[in-house]
Amino acid sequence: MRRQFISSAISTVALFALASLPASAADVAAGKAKAQVCAGCHGENGISQTENIPSLAGQPDQFLQWQLVFFRAGSRKNEQMQPIVEEITNEDIRNLGAYFSQLAPPKGAEDGDPDLSRKGAQVASGRRCASCHTDSYAGTKAVARLAGQREEYLVKALHDYKAGQRVGGGVAAMADVAYHMSDEEITAVSHYLAHLK
Repeated sequence: MRRQFISSAISTVALFALASLPASAADVAAGKAKAQVCAGCHGENGISQTENIPSLAGQPDQFLQWQLVFFRAGSRKNEQMQPIVEEITNEDIRNLGAYFSQLAPPKGAEDGDPDLSRKGAQVASGRRCASCHTDSYAGTKAVARLAGQREEYLVKALHDYKAGQRVGGGVAAMADVAYHMSDEEITAVSHYLAHLK
């Protein structure tokens, strides 16, 4: 409980840091140039081909910015990301968010297990995932796009939330949702979301 409170406090500080970024128009071309370093892991045009690495294409601008702020503040940790975020400026964060958000999102692959997808749809409905992530799971503002995301990454993210190893922007909403999910539910909902077109 204490760790979850500390994570929430760190997230709140990071959100205030994001809110205090000086407002200026983002430069998509500058974001594209800066994103060259991202392509090695997150894929050309922001569509990941690497296990456990998320696709960034089509993610909402604000969501992307928050994640970079979380990494830079240290409330979200990843060995590969840390040296990168230490070098980016507030302007880079705005530009990267603008660039990736305007790219075409990944399309869900053909569903080889429609029964598992049906179970996943029931889990998503029961957990009211659409109330934050939108009916099409395309995300909005500071809420992630889930449709078409890599399946194994969604499983990893939910397990990280469940274990309190990852914080989110919604006052620990994701940790609370994931904490009550079984491994079977995590597998099913991740399969369903990854195969949405």
